[in-house]
Amino acid sequence: MSDTLIEVYNRLFAAYGPQQWWPGDGPFEVLVGAVLTQNTSWKNVEKAIRNLKEADLLDPHRLYGVPVEELEELIRPAGYFRQKARRLHDVLEYLIDQHAGALEAMFSTPMADLRDQLLAIRGIGPETADSILLYAGNLPSFVVDTYTHRVLARHGWVDFQVDYYELKDFMESQLPQDVKLYNEYHALLVRVGKLHCGKQPRCAGCPLEDLLPESGPLEPLS
Repeated sequence: MSDTLIEVYNRLFAAYGPQQWWPGDGPFEVLVGAVLTQNTSWKNVEKAIRNLKEADLLDPHRLYGVPVEELEELIRPAGYFRQKARRLHDVLEYLIDQHAGALEAMFSTPMADLRDQLLAIRGIGPETADSILLYAGNLPSFVVDTYTHRVLARHGWVDFQVDYYELKDFMESQLPQDVKLYNEYHALLVRVGKLHCGKQPRCAGCPLEDLLPESGPLEPLS
């Protein structure tokens, strides 16, 4: 299976090239983006981050000092702005209370411990925690999402019933532990997912089409 996953990566990279994820000027901006991008498009997140930049608030201590009501207005373009303002405030509180606002100190924490600490923050789920670890911290924690699940399950490489942790463990057990590979692989799966592996598969022209079972893309039993 390891060889198959490497072939998948090579095909996607040949088809789409480097995806240059995650956009952001430095790890703190990436961390903020990872929190804000939940349930919204990246274009909306960019608008919210632009507001924070224009207010000169992309600094842990300055941003933590902003009242939540003011933060809500600044990040309004990202959607769910009240919920996300509280969530971002809680992340900043953790960063400042536990690591004096220093990302270097935070990311020097053993990865398994740091992941547990992030997951303990209200509203931070596995995908957001792994995005923070991988994209902001350059730590080898593979991020999986709906597209990862669809691509692998429709090709028969994992069960449709696989949960987040099982899928993450599967990818990490089959691939070299490499930050650059994890980064690019996740981004490429999102790209092929958006183009070909949405709720309804559009397999024509997909770089992975000939790797499907002979019967075509598998679907969960109803």
